[in-house]
Amino acid sequence: MNVRAATEADEAAIHELWEEFVLEVPEPEGFEPDTWDKDWAALRTNMASGAVVVAEGDGGNLIGFAEAEASEPRRWHLETIHVRSDNRRRGVGAALLRECAHVASERGAEYLSLEVLTDNAVGLRIWERLGFHPVEQLLVSRLDALEQRLAEAPPGESRASTHVQSDDRLSVERALAQFVPRLESADVHSTANGWMRIADTLLDSDDALQARLATELSDRLGAVVVALSLERGAVVRFRLYERGLMVDEYLSVPTFYGELSKADELALAANPTLVARLTGADREQVRHVARTAATPGELPSAPELYEQIARLMGLEP
Repeated sequence: MNVRAATEADEAAIHELWEEFVLEVPEPEGFEPDTWDKDWAALRTNMASGAVVVAEGDGGNLIGFAEAEASEPRRWHLETIHVRSDNRRRGVGAALLRECAHVASERGAEYLSLEVLTDNAVGLRIWERLGFHPVEQLLVSRLDALEQRLAEAPPGESRASTHVQSDDRLSVERALAQFVPRLESADVHSTANGWMRIADTLLDSDDALQARLATELSDRLGAVVVALSLERGAVVRFRLYERGLMVDEYLSVPTFYGELSKADELALAANPTLVARLTGADREQVRHVARTAATPGELPSAPELYEQIARLMGLEP
């Protein structure tokens, strides 16, 4: 095998490889497919300013190609890499990637980025093994579905409380002091049932921040933590953590924020056995109170359900 820089004379052979690539990795729904004319123009540009490399097999036939764009002075972007299926697992892809990285490094770049489809589990594992890690996500929604959800979105309040199974107030406050970002006005309150309740206005409308806080507290203290929230006046969520790991998550209306697969819907139902073991709640009461439904109207009002679930676990909301 020989890896070399591509030239315009390779157009026909690269075109064949490109057609294989777009058949194997089609654009997601809603994305406009590229055309060869458009991509060939980009390839010609990258031959001059970036890197386009090809792999030659026995007899000089092209068996793979890769293209990297000099998108920023310190960061190049791997636009495409493709190896013919009957030549995979022979180091061809690694050789193409190595050459692109070498060219980028020689021209002063320090980073190489790439995009991979979220449903490409094999590809994700390969890139992660090579040291790539996610830094952003591209999210897509159908506009008709988005407009419907926005029209139906209730304007109700959101509030959150985080509960640590501990009576060691000093340790909880130390862990809070090390949390970044610093909370604005954290209220740490000891309750009668062996829990420490934490409330802060920053957590009320920031679900991701509350989840991070609960994870860190559970990890630092080795404690059971419950992150309980009322969201937009319509749904109730709790997440249950043990030793820094989320072991259960409940959302009263699993599809409230959009359609889910049946498996994902089921995953947002409460696990009565886990809840009972970690909080002392009665398992049958968990099953009865922490129910899920297709719409908020099929359950008690969200503020009422929020209070019921808190009392069920012995929490003070």
